[in-house]
Amino acid sequence: MTTTGPRITITYCTQCRWLLRAGWMAQELLTTFGADLGEVALVPGVGGVFRIAVDDRIVWDRKDDGGFPNIAVLKQRVRDVVDPGRDLGHSDRGQGHGRTAPA
Repeated sequence: MTTTGPRITITYCTQCRWLLRAGWMAQELLTTFGADLGEVALVPGVGGVFRIAVDDRIVWDRKDDGGFPNIAVLKQRVRDVVDPGRDLGHSDRGQGHGRTAPA
């Protein structure tokens, strides 16, 4: 099977037991972006790592960004790489991205 969309990797710390958090975020991204993604991979790591990348572009790093992303913010960052024109509905409202709720 050949994947055609971008590959998202979620690297999580096994020592910190962040697998469930990584799995939940993977599920949220797959639910939102579905067939537009080629793959979402969970990559075990150590040393407190929690990093999310689209292909080779890091969209969230726990150490650089300070903690874990709010799921709406993560979806926005992934969207900005994968499909910048996509409306994320309620995940965009009130986030200052120039999108507003329908009247």
